[in-house]
Order: sequence, then C-alpha cells, then structure tokens
Amino acid sequence: MGRFTGKKAVVTGGTHGMGLAIVKALLADGAEVVFTGRNEKKIEEARSELTSPHAHVVRSDAASMADISALADIAQQRLGRVDWLFINHGIAELEPLAEVTEASWDRHFDINTKGAFFTVQSLSPLINDGGAIVFTTVANDLVLPGMSAYSGSKDAVRAVAHVLAAEMLPRKIRVNSVAPGFIKTPTMGVAGMTEEERRAFEKHGDDTTPLKRNGTVDEVAAAALFLAADATFTTNVELPVDGGFAQGLVGAH
Repeated sequence: MGRFTGKKAVVTGGTHGMGLAIVKALLADGAEVVFTGRNEKKIEEARSELTSPHAHVVRSDAASMADISALADIAQQRLGRVDWLFINHGIAELEPLAEVTEASWDRHFDINTKGAFFTVQSLSPLINDGGAIVFTTVANDLVLPGMSAYSGSKDAVRAVAHVLAAEMLPRKIRVNSVAPGFIKTPTMGVAGMTEEERRAFEKHGDDTTPLKRNGTVDEVAAAALFLAADATFTTNVELPVDGGFAQGLVGAH
C-alpha cells in the first residue's frame, strides 16, 4: 500500500514530459489519476505504458471549453472527488518579434493561460476542502529570445495562481506553483526545434544553470508532489526547480 492510496488526482498535460512523470509518481504511490493529452500518439503510448486500473487517460484540449467541461464530467465519473489538481499543460514556440502572429499569440494564451484558469474553474467544485492545486509555471528569469508569447502567458498563469490562492482560502485548498528551469525532455519543452537546436538549447541550460546541468522530469515531479501532498502549511508559493537559475547564483567554472 503506497502513501497515496485512496488519493485522487487530475493532471493536465500528463501524457509526456513533466506531466507524465507526475502521473507515474502518483500511480507508483497508490493514487488514482485522470490525466490528459492532445496528441493521439502520446495518448496511446501512455495508455500502453500505464496499464494500472488507477490510470485514466483522456483526450482533452485545454483550448476547448467543451473539452474542459467534459474533463470535469469524466473526473467526477471516474474519481468522484479530487484531492489534487495539477495544471501542467502548455505549449512553447520559438518566434522572434517579427514572426509572432495574432494566431500564435492567441494560441499560447488560449492554451497556457485561459485553459489553465477555466480548468480550475470547472474542476474546483470536485476538489475536496483541504486539497491542493499545483500549477506549472516557469523559472522567473528564464528569459530567452523568441519566447515573448510563451513567457507572457506563463507570467499570466503565475498571477492567476496568486489570486486563486486567496480565493481558495475559505475551503483551505492550497494553491502553489512549481517553476522549472531547463529540464531535459525529448523536445526541451519547445515545439518545432530541430535536433541540432534541441542539443544547443540543452547545452545552453548546462552552461547557464548554476548547478551546471539540466534538471530531470522526475525532479520536477518530486517538487510538484511535495507541494500537493507534503507542504500542508504552504500556499501561494512558487517553488523553483531550476538548479539556481532564477536565484541570482553564479555557477562554478
């Protein structure tokens, strides 16, 4: 029997990368999890890999209000009540100033910000009093050329999390965020990069992170679960998981 036996969780963006690591960690300790993805290939891969009867993968687009509403219905049907909600989904596209379009700007905010807010709104009636919400934001100083839309949308999520932490106080639902820095994943979190660009991005992370390496998805998952399950006297906190990147440290050479 794991320490999360009897706990129920919803994880958005849970079919790959950091989200999948969160789902795996929850399942390994006995939780029951509804988790979402948009990409059919990733959904099928997750379904094949996670064969536990406690794992429920759902195709859901965070930019679709209909999908968000349906997710709440599915969560209620499969789980009844929810202890922890992890808002982990998001997109990032490299576009310098001259290449940003209204469509790409809206895409970032529709998925990353609007989708995050309305997912919480839709699922909040299912969250048990005393439960927890954990957002995935981004390390505060991870400022990179070509990511204005992404950075703006994630800063907006951070602001939303602060307000929701205040609004959830009457129900003693804690609202916190985990802020990853450079995390090693197959795409490095940015859509459309070539393999050469991905390697360069990873090396940039190694060079600029004070701990001189990229983080792992398991390290992000451990931080997210700490905020949800263990940090029971903590709310309205953003926990950096960035090897010191956003803390002004000067790495050893």
